[in-house]
Amino acid sequence: MQKNTTDAEKLWELIKSIEVAMLTTQEIDGTLVSRPMATQQSEFDGHLWFFTEADSGKVDELAHHKLVNISYSQPDKSRFVSISGKAQTIHDNKKAKELWKPFMRAWFPNGVEDPRVALIRVDVQKAHYWDSPSSKVVELIGFVKAIATGGEYHPKTSEGHVSLKP
Repeated sequence: MQKNTTDAEKLWELIKSIEVAMLTTQEIDGTLVSRPMATQQSEFDGHLWFFTEADSGKVDELAHHKLVNISYSQPDKSRFVSISGKAQTIHDNKKAKELWKPFMRAWFPNGVEDPRVALIRVDVQKAHYWDSPSSKVVELIGFVKAIATGGEYHPKTSEGHVSLKP
């Protein structure tokens, strides 16, 4: 996958410390479904990886609708990221071993060799982010000032897009 290194680095910097994301898939009838998922890698190469059970509903959903959204949220830093991409279920024991972490035993007590272990790989296409470099105190002062003066609150938020399409 070709990628704009600057965009990929920016995206990874925004999400790497956020442990849980919301993965949104589409049911067969088109209904959107979101569920919490833990991103599994320590580096980003344009793909995001998640463990799943091979017979889960999301695996069926991905067989019919490949487009997904992944939302990352870090409210204490006023950081929010929405990622769009194409997902697929992968059965790759070597990759699963590479990504495996001990806490995964809570879902797969038989370990990485469990036949129910599957991976979801999301090929990231683009992302939209909101990131506030200001401290909570600075933001609170601006918010209170807007209320007190009747003005409009304008948070000091960096907003942008990144694209990783080839």
